[in-house]
Amino acid sequence: MISQSSSVQLLLLDNLHTAVLLFDEQLHILYVNHAAEMLFAMSERSMVGRHVDDIMQCETGETIRQLQVVLDTGNPYTGREIGIRTPTQRLTVDCTVVPVEEPGEPRMLLVELQQIDRQIRITHEEQLISQQQAAQELVRGLAHEIKNPLGGIRGAAQLLELELHEDDLKEYTGVIMKEADRLRNLVNRLLGPNQLPKVEDLNIHEVLERVRQLLRVEYGESLKLKFDYDPSIPPVTGDADQLIQAILNIAANAARALGEDGELTFRTRVLRQFTIGNQLHKLVAEIDIEDNGPGIPPELRETLFLPMVSGSADGAGLGLSIAQSLVARHGGLIEFESEPGRTVFVVQSIQPDGHETGPEWVAMDYVGAGIGDTVVCGGAPGVSKEIFQLELAPIRTLIMAVVDRINM
Repeated sequence: MISQSSSVQLLLLDNLHTAVLLFDEQLHILYVNHAAEMLFAMSERSMVGRHVDDIMQCETGETIRQLQVVLDTGNPYTGREIGIRTPTQRLTVDCTVVPVEEPGEPRMLLVELQQIDRQIRITHEEQLISQQQAAQELVRGLAHEIKNPLGGIRGAAQLLELELHEDDLKEYTGVIMKEADRLRNLVNRLLGPNQLPKVEDLNIHEVLERVRQLLRVEYGESLKLKFDYDPSIPPVTGDADQLIQAILNIAANAARALGEDGELTFRTRVLRQFTIGNQLHKLVAEIDIEDNGPGIPPELRETLFLPMVSGSADGAGLGLSIAQSLVARHGGLIEFESEPGRTVFVVQSIQPDGHETGPEWVAMDYVGAGIGDTVVCGGAPGVSKEIFQLELAPIRTLIMAVVDRINM
């Protein structure tokens, strides 16, 4: 137990946004604040008394070793961007470990953990957006310099063809005009679509079903397709044709890299209070396109969404660049994670303009349940009026008990 800590000190700790944990000399937890409960998605009741190895594992093992070093030496320790795994998730944190000593008492450790996944992601997204904008500006400048001479070359070839009377010579002018047209089309593709999105309400799953049909026509049954849809996603606003093109570009790019046992999985989820770039959105629709291919080569990962970047010898390197531009027009962004055997492209975009499906439920807690506890609820709509005489309170149920588990 914590010795004689004042109520004011505990109140301050519980109102910090930084997760604070206190360990004894055997590295068992003595105390956690509310922020630590939120970070680990576990209640104080379920954390106190457990060993550090039971609640977090450092990916390098360095932090756990440092805890023992601080215990032995009494010297503080600070670690930056440390990857840890909790029982439920992977986190990136900044970590500070400070020895706590009281006269006549064994040395304890005060550990502060500040989650920085969100800051890292926002920084990465801002770099990605800036990179994409710079690439588009460069392409626009180059397109102007290329298209003007191409027009002159094609016009001169047309005039020359009128002066020629031999068919074998006209064949050469025909080649010149066809190549000029091909280069012009390539430049237009580099510039991306020149039409603004036709915004309308649409079902994102209908968009994905259209992509499925197109993939089935192209690859037949040789490509395995799986779907994991969240039916609670409300209607979204966007241009169906542009979204189909963006998602098809990603999926087709992945399908070309797959072998005989290739498999694509489409997954949809709703993200709440989610930041894209530097803008916070109440609701965001997330579309994952996951494949079991060889992964993206490390040398391509920083420039994957730039024009003319391709991992295929016969690829133009425009599909992902165009997809990023189309999604950006909907206020979103495409990111990816890749390792051999698993690559996931994440389309975070298309802000759902509807409300969350289903009513919000507010429960009155009578047993002191904590974060991560399994609880038994009872009651029914109208409980706030019948039991608490609160006419307008949105209380829909009561938390009646905390249990270890529920057998289904």
